[in-house]
Amino acid sequence: MDYDDAGTGLEGWDIAIIVIVFVLVLALGLWSAWVSNRGTTSGYFLAGRSMSWWLVGLSLYVSNIGSSSFIGLAGTASASGYAVIAYEFHGLFSLILLGFVFMPVYIAAGVYTMPEYLKKRFGGERLRVLLSVTAVVLIILTNISSEMYAGTIIIQQALNWDLYLSVCLLMAMTAAYTVAGGLTAVIYTDAMQSVIMIGGGIALSVIAWIRIGGLDSLYLKFMTAIPNTTVYAGNTTCGVPGEDSWHIFRDAATSDLPWPGVLFGIFLLSAWYFCTNQVLVQRSLSAKNVTHSKAGALLAAVLKILPMFLMIYPGMISRALWPDYVACQTPEICFNVCGNTNGCSDIAYIRLLLQLMPTGLKGLMMAAMLAALMSSLTSVFNSASSIITMDLWIKVRPLSTETELVIIGRLCTVVLAGISILWLPLIKAFGTGQLFVYIQSISSYMSPPILAVYTAGIFSERTTEPGAFFGLLLGELFGCTWMVLDFLFQGPPCGEEDIRPIALQKIHYLHFAILNYTATTLMILLISLMTKRIPREKLIRLTWWTKTSKLPRKPMSETENKKEIARQIKKKELALQKEKTDSAPPSTIRRAWNCLCGIEASPPPDMTENEMKETEKRMTSLVEDPTWSRVVNYACVVVCFLGFLAFGFFA
Repeated sequence: MDYDDAGTGLEGWDIAIIVIVFVLVLALGLWSAWVSNRGTTSGYFLAGRSMSWWLVGLSLYVSNIGSSSFIGLAGTASASGYAVIAYEFHGLFSLILLGFVFMPVYIAAGVYTMPEYLKKRFGGERLRVLLSVTAVVLIILTNISSEMYAGTIIIQQALNWDLYLSVCLLMAMTAAYTVAGGLTAVIYTDAMQSVIMIGGGIALSVIAWIRIGGLDSLYLKFMTAIPNTTVYAGNTTCGVPGEDSWHIFRDAATSDLPWPGVLFGIFLLSAWYFCTNQVLVQRSLSAKNVTHSKAGALLAAVLKILPMFLMIYPGMISRALWPDYVACQTPEICFNVCGNTNGCSDIAYIRLLLQLMPTGLKGLMMAAMLAALMSSLTSVFNSASSIITMDLWIKVRPLSTETELVIIGRLCTVVLAGISILWLPLIKAFGTGQLFVYIQSISSYMSPPILAVYTAGIFSERTTEPGAFFGLLLGELFGCTWMVLDFLFQGPPCGEEDIRPIALQKIHYLHFAILNYTATTLMILLISLMTKRIPREKLIRLTWWTKTSKLPRKPMSETENKKEIARQIKKKELALQKEKTDSAPPSTIRRAWNCLCGIEASPPPDMTENEMKETEKRMTSLVEDPTWSRVVNYACVVVCFLGFLAFGFFA
């Protein structure tokens, strides 16, 4: 068998369609950058909090379902069946939690970033800095690196281009309008890309079902999709699909996705990702009001049912059609097929695309996957730069102007991309060669302590700053230690003896997530009970129980409050001095730079104290129109029913 067969490559019409799609995407991104208010932090990082519910919902969905989902979900499904859909179904319920439980607290608190919420909730700086660093590391290790790796698989399989050349091209495309336009450009292009992505995915799914001959035929062919090398070797386990391939809940001790981890571990990862992760929460923070935020979350939740049909089943169909490629077992053959000795399941979706889609539609689907890639990258770039700028840089330069903060946010995008490129080889070498396993295992090690801090802070007024800080610190140290051990002692290939430490052998990464969350929560509560509680008047509009309070909130620290007031006064004085010294008209180069960075030649006058109070009141209001509030609540019940129905049907 010729394992160098790359399938059918892209033809002229395919390339033309991809170019047209990306010209349209870039045009929309640059247009939205031009018309948006991108010269202020609110305009650049939160789109001025002016987005409608459908834009928020589509952006939430497409920011989550990127090319790593096409590659990762389909790849894992091809390797072990459809249990991986549990991540998407848990995402449905987590999006409801985001819109109806977490967002009202975030909006009432009036925050830009998730670390900023902890600063307001607990006071001090160390907790905000610790979470900011942790969040940026997680974004680099999971979001950015995995998306770029998925994009390189797409381009390499279709065009046989060099890995790092592919990455550079992807970075150039995504940086153009992310750097220029901020969140407004990201959300508008997300909406367009979601239509392309869903439409292309549906087309490929229909073609794949016609090719395989229906569900009964898929079951028969998938269960017998055993690589020839496995048969020749006389193996009875490696490369042989298990009977649990068609179940979500599997054996608690021996399966690749044990049912306690699926039921509780995945829920914790999903709740962290959707409810406390800057990448997703930032989309909801851009909504016009709390009703639009809830409705956007519900739209994204409904769309979470689609991956079962757009990614999971197509991945299983790909294995059924080409088991020698997608399910290869020996390192030599896998290297010939996809260049990865650990396995080639990640090529399942792209091989299906290249082999089955006709000319023209193939280009559309390639554009859809690359659009999903770009959408996810732009989202995480904007969110990561928000954290670095608003939570870390401002500690280095407390007197930074709005212009400086926006420029730093743009520069962070470039730096983060460069750091992520250096991590790509480790993703390729990790574990089983399944991208989705890499993403979820890294999240399992580092994200549960973050969720523990937020849930304790939002739902327990007794939680104190020392409890939150030391609980998070110990939880992250525990998780990072486990992650390092997992990289040092990687699991053996199928059929070989497992010589890892007994703890790594017996504790699944999803079970580790449950243990880490529980341990961190207990540490937070125990340390909090041993320290002085925070007075309730300092927690107004910062917890679930005080989110609707109209009382004025006392500052967490009088000293910090005085420092902040002095900083704002100093910034105004510096701005006035700069305005006097910059009376000369700017040069042509300076005007071009200002245009790119969204810097206004004549900045608007500072708001009066009353105007600032009115703006803050509008941005933090939880008031809803009674009629639309009831409509959204009824819709929530319907979406919950759909979620339980989907879980029950496939479980």
